[in-house]
Amino acid sequence: MESGEWHLVWFTVWVSFLSTLLIFPFGLALSWLLARRKWPGKSIVETIISLPLVMPPVATGLILLKLLGRRGPIGGYLHDHLDFDIVFTWRAVLVALCVMSFPLFVLFARVAFEEVNPRLEQIARTLGAGNLRVFCTITLPLASRGIVGGMLLAFARALGEFGATIMVAGNIPGRTSTLSLAIFQSVQLGHDPTAFRLLGISVVLAFAAVWSSQWLVRSKRR
Repeated sequence: MESGEWHLVWFTVWVSFLSTLLIFPFGLALSWLLARRKWPGKSIVETIISLPLVMPPVATGLILLKLLGRRGPIGGYLHDHLDFDIVFTWRAVLVALCVMSFPLFVLFARVAFEEVNPRLEQIARTLGAGNLRVFCTITLPLASRGIVGGMLLAFARALGEFGATIMVAGNIPGRTSTLSLAIFQSVQLGHDPTAFRLLGISVVLAFAAVWSSQWLVRSKRR
């Protein structure tokens, strides 16, 4: 592999890992609320969160482009007041990966919380434990395998993201190009050997993440 390809792989893995870390606290809190609480508008929030899973990724990317561009409400404010741009930078790649992988993590983390027996939490409260202590010592450890499995799947989803990324970040070599974008470009240019090398790396990374997630799920069931 050439140095440019190594940089491409490193950038993709790094930004995917960073996106997984960023969605973790918000996804964990939201999944717990969805699993343990009833509140007005819950079904609407669930639907909105799930939209990136069923909408065409390019449609999600177009929404992000309109929101984060210089003429958008978020991007315009950041550009005018902070001289800070998101679109067509590595930050846009990060945002796209976060948005596309967030629903998958919430889905798995919510299921993990729902599988924790509420009676165990109630027993801990009757013994004098507060809500935070119950969450940290009972709920979170029992749901940890499912949560980590969800993080691994979210990481794998981020590794393979294409549609939203190309809309909001473009495909700028050395700046916003990821593995999936580079594979697409290599095929278009007729560079089949490069495309297949990058394809092999993508398959290995995705296989490792998905297999690890499935192993955790199977271990939890046992």
